[in-house]
Amino acid sequence: MIIKSISGIRGIVDKEFNPLVVLNFAAKFGEFMGNKIVVGRDSRKSGLAFKNAVISGLLGVGVDVIDLDLVPTPTLLYNVKKLKASGGIIVTASHNPSSWNALKLVSSSGEFLNEEEANKFFGMEGEEILWEIGENYGELDIDKLAVERHIEGVVRALRMDSNLMKKRKFKVVLDCVNGGASFAFQDFLNFLGVEVYPLFCDGNGIFLRNPEPRKENVKELANKVKEIGADIGFATDPDGDRILIVLENGKPISEEYTITLAVKAILSKNKGPVVVNLSTTKSVEDVAARAGVPFYRSPVGEANVIKVMKEKKAIIGGEGNGGVIDPKVHYARDGMVAMGLILRYLFEEERPISSIFEELPRYEMVKEAIKMESEADARRVLERIKERTKEKNLDLTDGIRFGEDNYWVHIRRSGTEPVLRIIAEATTINKAKEIVELVKEKGNIKCVGL
Repeated sequence: MIIKSISGIRGIVDKEFNPLVVLNFAAKFGEFMGNKIVVGRDSRKSGLAFKNAVISGLLGVGVDVIDLDLVPTPTLLYNVKKLKASGGIIVTASHNPSSWNALKLVSSSGEFLNEEEANKFFGMEGEEILWEIGENYGELDIDKLAVERHIEGVVRALRMDSNLMKKRKFKVVLDCVNGGASFAFQDFLNFLGVEVYPLFCDGNGIFLRNPEPRKENVKELANKVKEIGADIGFATDPDGDRILIVLENGKPISEEYTITLAVKAILSKNKGPVVVNLSTTKSVEDVAARAGVPFYRSPVGEANVIKVMKEKKAIIGGEGNGGVIDPKVHYARDGMVAMGLILRYLFEEERPISSIFEELPRYEMVKEAIKMESEADARRVLERIKERTKEKNLDLTDGIRFGEDNYWVHIRRSGTEPVLRIIAEATTINKAKEIVELVKEKGNIKCVGL
């Protein structure tokens, strides 16, 4: 099964989703975007074959290619704009297991295709590919400076003084799940003079933990932080756009609080609008309210958050999955940016990360992913829930969302997997669980969450 959405082209690598299929998608994307395309990949085993297929498809329709090879997704996004390319393709299935892979499609702005662009591109499917004759094939350039450019851009935009940072001698444990950020994130922290303790940073594509950066998946990181007395621990997903934090006492905190901490850090220096998606913790809303700045929500998805950020001229935005977007660097979820903002804030506050965390408004959240047989089944379930829900304040912008001051719940179809997501947040864990069960009952959902 191949899933095509605003998040790209994704699926389990098998006879249906293979290098030949990838080659044809890439060729069609080359015709769609033209001129010069930047290409990169994460570390999963199918990545090299898929990347080479992408390059072949692009060259074959006369498009020049800049190959960054193994890089975090935000590094590729940053370089598309920096190199004035007409677009980009990053071969990564992000948080999905290693058996999956995907093509994420990037516009000349260094952002993922928006809904209009994606629909236009997918509308070309089935059209004949216009292969060039050999003399008109594109040219290939290998670029080894992409990570260096990205690091320089982040440090400059965040106004981080690396010489001062070096004097602080931060100790950081870094868990990159052996993914695409394994080397780039170490380079970034080393540039800041941080004493880095790498964990699962071999970049070999062998995911030795669940690739989702969630607190139940980072036991080894938590133990290592406590063992060496580190100032903080960071865990990322395989493509490096999301970050989870472990406090200096070895306690991992929910990935929801990465964006909350980043917002608090930004608002401590500047005031301006904040944007997060409909599934993100209310803690961010509370931090924005305390700072007296406007707060907005968007549909789920990086492109959707960015669209609202631009409309509202937001100074910070992101998602509760650990993604942070700082427009001073670029309009993209960026794990390097998240680490930089939080380390800079730690440096300025001169106190432990646990002390800063204790000041945040906190809620209890329950997340469930329910397997669906098909998209049609998921739509039917959503319709049942809508019909049986009597709340007057239904938000149907992206699935179904409703709630009051002390709770909310969001139910939507995933854009990356054949699942229905239910996310509830309340002041107590029991209340959040109760809301999820009520939603499942309304939707007549019998199966157990993933």
